[in-house]
Order: sequence, then C-alpha cells, then structure tokens
Amino acid sequence: MNSMNNRRGGTIWLWLAAMLLVAGSAWASDEMPGRSRYPTVKWVELEQLQAMRPNVIIVDTRSRYEYDTLHIKDAVNVVLGEKGFVEGIKALRTGSQHPIVFYCNGRTCMKSYQAALEVQNSGIVNVYAYDAGIFDWVKAYPADSVLLGRSPVDTAALIGKDKLQAHTLSPAEFEKRIGDNSLILDVRDQFQREAITLFPMRQRSVPLDNKALQKYVEQARQEGKTLLIYDEAGQQVRWLQYYLESEKVAAYYFLAGGAKGYFEIMMGDMVGRSAKAQ
Repeated sequence: MNSMNNRRGGTIWLWLAAMLLVAGSAWASDEMPGRSRYPTVKWVELEQLQAMRPNVIIVDTRSRYEYDTLHIKDAVNVVLGEKGFVEGIKALRTGSQHPIVFYCNGRTCMKSYQAALEVQNSGIVNVYAYDAGIFDWVKAYPADSVLLGRSPVDTAALIGKDKLQAHTLSPAEFEKRIGDNSLILDVRDQFQREAITLFPMRQRSVPLDNKALQKYVEQARQEGKTLLIYDEAGQQVRWLQYYLESEKVAAYYFLAGGAKGYFEIMMGDMVGRSAKAQ
C-alpha cells in the first residue's frame, strides 16, 4: 500500500512539475511575445547584451526622433521600413564581423524581430533581437544610455504613463481648449498631413524636430498660451513630451489617439446621426 501511495505521490509531483514548466513557458511567451512569434530569430536578454558590449553592433530600429530623444549609448540608428534599410545593415557588416543586435521600444514592439528577420532573409548572419526594449535598458544601465544628447541618464527624468495621460485630452476636451489662448500644432509627417487637416486656418504644421518646434515653444511661453499638439495616432507625442518637459513648458496637451482617433470618433458620430435620421 505504501509503495502504491509513493508511486501516486511521485506521479502527482511529476504532473505538477510538468504543469509548472508549461505555465512558465506560457508566461515567458506572454512577457516576450516576439520569441514565439518569430521562432527563427535568436534573442538576447538585458544582461547578455550588456556583457556583449563593446564587441557588438547595436542597432536602434526606431524613428530618428525617438532615437534622438532616448537611445542606448553607442547604438546606431537604421530606421526599419525606410528605403535602404538592408543596405545600411550590410554596410555595418562590411566593417565588422561582430554580432548585430536590434532593439526598439519594449516587449510588445516587434521592430527588433522584424529587422532581424529581414536581414536574415537577405543573407546576413549572426544577428539577434534584444526585446526588453529601451526603457528596461535605461533603468538598468543609465550610464550607458543617452537622453536628449546627455549621458548618463537621470532615471527620475523618465516619463511614466500617468504623466503622459495627465497631458492627454479626448477630442471633445481638446476642441474646448481651442481659442485665442492656445496654439495648435500638427506634428504629423508631411505625407500624413497631405490627406486632411483637422483644424484649418487655426493650426500650424511643423515637423517633429526640436529645432523647428522651438519657435512655437518660445511663442507660447511669451504669449502665455497653451500648446495643443496632435500626431497621427497618439504614439509619437510621448517622445515629444521629453523635449517639452526639458524646456519646462507648463501648459501643453496632446490629442488622444491623434488624427486617426479623431477621425474615428467623427465617423462614429456621423453614422450615429445618420441612423437616428432614418
């Protein structure tokens, strides 16, 4: 009887161990979704990437503005999706046979994996994705990070979701603030602005570039006006906030969801009114 109980107990423990392994794998997959989504791409952990330096080429795949705002020290910026991306990586490889590691914003950002897969498919080997993202890196290694051209980074200067939310308005709230005491800035890319303007005759179109934005920051400061800013989808302004905070701009707000979110609400209202009319 004792022997049977022992066997049963052993079986239960084996079963529990197997379940824990499955749960652990699922948790890891949820935490780092790119690892299961791109199984042919090799990846490195935060500490591994630090140990590999300086014998590694680190590539920031994000936009130039994101890179200029916050990046890993000594990383090079080759923007995924722009013409000549693969050629740019090949140029890096001609000067060095070190491993190439791609990164982007965070764990749910797939640009690091997409970049690694694209260059792998073009015949470039010894490439990896670092998928914990820029914020985990900065918090762990502020001395090996750059914020607005300065290093080391004061981690207290990193902007959390709460502060971003405090400066984000719904379309209705955004519209209420439009008036003589505000400046509206459209910071979308030129090809995005060509489609339609949200606030014609009242807004200024300005590229997402701190030097170009400086004029309006100074104007708002001198005239005591509030900056009302929108991008395409409410994603780029999170990086602009670092610049505005560094300039100690007191009154500024972003449009939730950007132009895309505004259009969606407008279309929803139009459909609703049409349905009521019928």
